[in-house]
Amino acid sequence: MLVSELMDKNFVTIPKGTTYEDVFKIFYENQIGGAPVVDEDHKVIGYVSEKDLFRILFPYYTSYYNNPELYTDYENRENKASEIKRHKVEIFMNRDITIIHPDDSIMKAGALTLAKNVSSLPVVKDGELMGVIKRRDIYRTILKKQLL
Repeated sequence: MLVSELMDKNFVTIPKGTTYEDVFKIFYENQIGGAPVVDEDHKVIGYVSEKDLFRILFPYYTSYYNNPELYTDYENRENKASEIKRHKVEIFMNRDITIIHPDDSIMKAGALTLAKNVSSLPVVKDGELMGVIKRRDIYRTILKKQLL
């Protein structure tokens, strides 16, 4: 089975320059957990997920270890969250994205989602974003085909 047969063609994108607050609203309103970030020409420049939104609120272990006082003042952390809502998506999106071609197999797509620890992949052909394929859909399709 090919990626083009399973990819979601009705997908949401996040325009470059979108704020943290607006990314959250887009995720909430569309009940999604991630989306490609696109520039003015609709070219994929990154990917943002709920994990990225959550990660910016909390420190990496080394940061916490080196400066625990910055993170145990919870009132200060809440104030920091207020500042974060104005950050542009380019600050916290993942720039190291893995894309897949619509003519690739879903097994390749599934392997990439596992190897790269991502829940979905932008589907790109000749530089154009064609859709998004989700690990959940790949998994369900394979199991349904093999077990039912």
